[in-house]
Amino acid sequence: MNVIYSNRIFGKDILTFKKKLLLESGDPMTSIQPSNPIEVMSQKNLIIFASSLGVLLIYATYIFGLNVLLITAVSVFFAYLVEVLFAKVRKKTIEKAWIIVPLIFALMMPPTATWWMAAIGSTFGVFFGKAIFGGLGKNVFHPSVVGILFLYFAFPPNMLTKWLNPVTEDVVATATPLITLNRALEFPYSVTDLLMGNVPGTIGETFRLGIIVLGLLLIILKIVDWKAPLSFLATIFIVNFVGGLLSPERFRDPLLSLLVGGVMFAAFFLVSDASTAPKYPYSKIIYGIGIALITVIIRNFATFPEGVVFAVIIMNALAPIIDSMKINRKFSEVSQ
Repeated sequence: MNVIYSNRIFGKDILTFKKKLLLESGDPMTSIQPSNPIEVMSQKNLIIFASSLGVLLIYATYIFGLNVLLITAVSVFFAYLVEVLFAKVRKKTIEKAWIIVPLIFALMMPPTATWWMAAIGSTFGVFFGKAIFGGLGKNVFHPSVVGILFLYFAFPPNMLTKWLNPVTEDVVATATPLITLNRALEFPYSVTDLLMGNVPGTIGETFRLGIIVLGLLLIILKIVDWKAPLSFLATIFIVNFVGGLLSPERFRDPLLSLLVGGVMFAAFFLVSDASTAPKYPYSKIIYGIGIALITVIIRNFATFPEGVVFAVIIMNALAPIIDSMKINRKFSEVSQ
């Protein structure tokens, strides 16, 4: 009995000693966070995922002009600076997937944004959304969303009232498809316009046909899990359809609700993010439904036009709780 007791104490001491070494190494999050799901993605999958973002950026440059490239370049540069600094502090190499965050961030910016806004938002998002947690896979919130939300509150006129109409090349304040639909105004945009990107919006959200094709390709190649994105899109459609039958003055056209704002982009590039979403199958479905419900509530009942970024950040915080639900117990037991 004494031997068993001594071994237990010794084992506990070894564990404490290992944790102490990790804390002293300058990377305390490593001792308490799970492994990084992004890092285990193959090099081929990373290239395909980054290339899909690149396609959207190239098309956005064609639609909105060269300022898209400036915003992207600045976002990538400042994100890289933060990555280099933290890699040196933590005495680790830079993650292979580091470029994904600034690319997604750039695609969520308005095409009229200035270079210094891109610099501030990218730096803030990578620093507070990822680096201080220890890197991708250890972060609680999506870093790109963290950066965008900071800019929303810090510079609302620049982020929310200056949209470029790619057809007329005019800067407009309220004529985006999302705002027009939310306010129940006469909707001047065709489905073709919404799919092909000939409408005001953020850099990456307007070419919805490309987003759908690329998103489905990522699902087919199993680079992205289908559960959260499709449950997200299905819930937005169903809630707006049923809501339109019960209260047509409050809920909008279910199809248009999917094709305005950042819903499509969020589905395949934010909601599907492996490092901030739950890891179990049922959890991912619940997660997608939760993001959809919050998005619809904010869009239809709040004064803020777009709810998807707030919905993503809220459900990021709830992801661990969703994974701990009893419905996921059998998956947890299998993984252990």
